[in-house]
Amino acid sequence: MHAAVVVFPGSNADVELIRTLRDVVGVQTSVVWHRDAALPANVDLVALPGGFAHGDYLRCGAIAKVSPIMADVKRHADRGGLVLGICNGFQVLTECGLLPGALTRNDHLRFECKDVYLRPRARGPFTALALDQKKVALRLPIAHGEGRFQASSELVKALSHPADDGPAIAFDYVDAEGRLVPEANPNGSALAIAGIYAGPSRNVMGLMPHPERMSEPLHGGEDGRLLFESAVTAVLANGGRS
Repeated sequence: MHAAVVVFPGSNADVELIRTLRDVVGVQTSVVWHRDAALPANVDLVALPGGFAHGDYLRCGAIAKVSPIMADVKRHADRGGLVLGICNGFQVLTECGLLPGALTRNDHLRFECKDVYLRPRARGPFTALALDQKKVALRLPIAHGEGRFQASSELVKALSHPADDGPAIAFDYVDAEGRLVPEANPNGSALAIAGIYAGPSRNVMGLMPHPERMSEPLHGGEDGRLLFESAVTAVLANGGRS
């Protein structure tokens, strides 16, 4: 498997993401600058890291969406290639139209930095292992001021009652026992949405929590590693290509 991490000016979780993919999960990992015109050959997974792309000026991801590399990221997604956006990367994916909805200011207008619990919902390449292992809740850290997912009532309904392979809720915020309770929602997201799937075969996913920051024992937990290992399993099951 071959992964590519796209770096924008202001990305600050790229090194952690590269380490997780290359050293923890053990996949070939390339680094791509936002001004590059094309992804490396034979890439299976494109990952957009957290941070503050272009300083989050205008709004989060609004400038990054027009970076030259994003045209090839879109082509990769349209072909069914895996795309993962984490935190700021999730914001970029909504801005460029690869994911529906929008990420807005947290409802209490504060930056949130803490561990939260996520429940895997829809089956897809990044959630399959967690669902197969019947994980009730994954513990992952968040670090965002604009992570409140909002969408039209029609889209929210479609996400909560998805068609086969259509856009769907990938993760929602729950408590440690996997219960969907109001106090578990750290930012006021509609339906407590923490991550969503879209793309031609649910091959594009964005989530606000940081799985790369909870992927090895030194972090205090390894729940985040499941997402990346799930993606590797999906690629290998498809003959080594996404």
